[in-house]
Amino acid sequence: MLLASFFGVVMGLVLGLTGAGGGILAVPALVLGLGWSMTTAAPVALFAVGSAAAVGAIDGLRHGLVRYRAALLIALLGAMFSPLGIYFAHRLPEKVLMILFSLLMVMVAARMLRRERKDQGPSDHGHANWGQKNCMLDQQTGRFSWTAKCTATLAALGAVTGVVSGLLGVGGGFLIVPAFKQLTDVQMRGIIATSLMVISLISAIGVIGALHAGVRIDGSGMAFIAASIVGMIIGRKLCARVPARALQVGFASICLAVSAYMLLRAGL
Repeated sequence: MLLASFFGVVMGLVLGLTGAGGGILAVPALVLGLGWSMTTAAPVALFAVGSAAAVGAIDGLRHGLVRYRAALLIALLGAMFSPLGIYFAHRLPEKVLMILFSLLMVMVAARMLRRERKDQGPSDHGHANWGQKNCMLDQQTGRFSWTAKCTATLAALGAVTGVVSGLLGVGGGFLIVPAFKQLTDVQMRGIIATSLMVISLISAIGVIGALHAGVRIDGSGMAFIAASIVGMIIGRKLCARVPARALQVGFASICLAVSAYMLLRAGL
C-alpha cells in the first residue's frame, strides 16, 4: 500500500509538471514495482491518470487556458476508438504488450531529448503566420478557426489517442502535447491545460470500458489513485519553478531506463 502510494505521487507529479507522461510511468510502476499484469495495471493507471488530470484541467479552465471545444472533439473520437484498443489488449500476449509499451517509452524519451525552439510571447496565443499550421487561432477572438482541415486533424488525433489509451493504459498526453505544438499555434500553457482535459475525459471512458469488461480495482489500486491526485496538485504548484530542459532530460532518462528493464522482463 505504501509503495503504491509512493508511485502514485511520482506519477501525479510528472503529470502536473509536464501535462503528459504520467501514464507512461504509471503502468511500469504497477507492473514492475507491484508485480501486476499489463491488463490489470492498465485500467488502474488510466483511473489514476484521469483523476489527476481532471484536477489540472479544472485549474486550467479557471484560468481560461483550456481549448475546451478541441478537447471535447478529441475526447469524443477517443471514446469511439478506445474500446478497439481494449479489445486488442485482452487478446495480445503479455510479452507483446510489454514490448509495445517499451517501444512507446523509447519514442517519448527521444522526443523529450530533442531540443525544440522555444515559443515566444507572454500570451496564450501563438505567433505562426496564417496557413502554417493545421489549426490556427483567430487573433481577435482567441479561438480556433474551425476549418475542415482543423476538424479532421483533431478528430484523427482523438482516434489515435483512443486506441493507444485502450491498448496500453496511457492517457495520451505524450501524443496530444507534441501534436498540438506541431499542428496548432497554441502556446504551451494552453497546450498542457487542454491536454489534461482530454486525458481526463479519455481516461474516464477507458476505465468505464475496463470495469464493464470485469476488471476490479483493489485497495492498493485506490491508494495509487489517491496519491496520484496529491502528486498532481504538488506538480501544478511547482511547474513554474522547475527548469523545463532539466525536467525533460530527467524524465527521458527514466523512460529509457524503465523501457530497457521492461524489454529484459519481456525476454529480449
